[in-house]
Amino acid sequence: MSNQQGIGAGGVLFAFAAGAAIGAAVALLFAPATGEETREYLSKQAKEGRDRAADAARQGRDMVNRGRESLTTAFDRAREQFQAATREGGSDA
Repeated sequence: MSNQQGIGAGGVLFAFAAGAAIGAAVALLFAPATGEETREYLSKQAKEGRDRAADAARQGRDMVNRGRESLTTAFDRAREQFQAATREGGSDA
C-alpha cells in the first residue's frame, strides 16, 4: 500500500525502453521500407529515446535533490525545536 504513489524512476525508464523497442519492432513489421529509410527511422527513434531517457534521468535527479532538501530542512527544524525546548526546560530547574 505504501507504493501507491506510482512507479519509481527506474520503472518508468524500463517501461519507456520496453515500449520503444516494441514500437520499433511493430513499425518495422507493418511498414516495410527500404534499408536506408529503415536505418534513418531507427536512428531517429534511437535519438528520441536517448533524449527522453536523459530527460527522465534529469527529472529523477531533480526529484531526489528536492527530497533531500526537504528532509534536511525538516531535520534542521526539529533540531532547533529540540535545542530550544532543552534550553527552556533547563532554565526552570
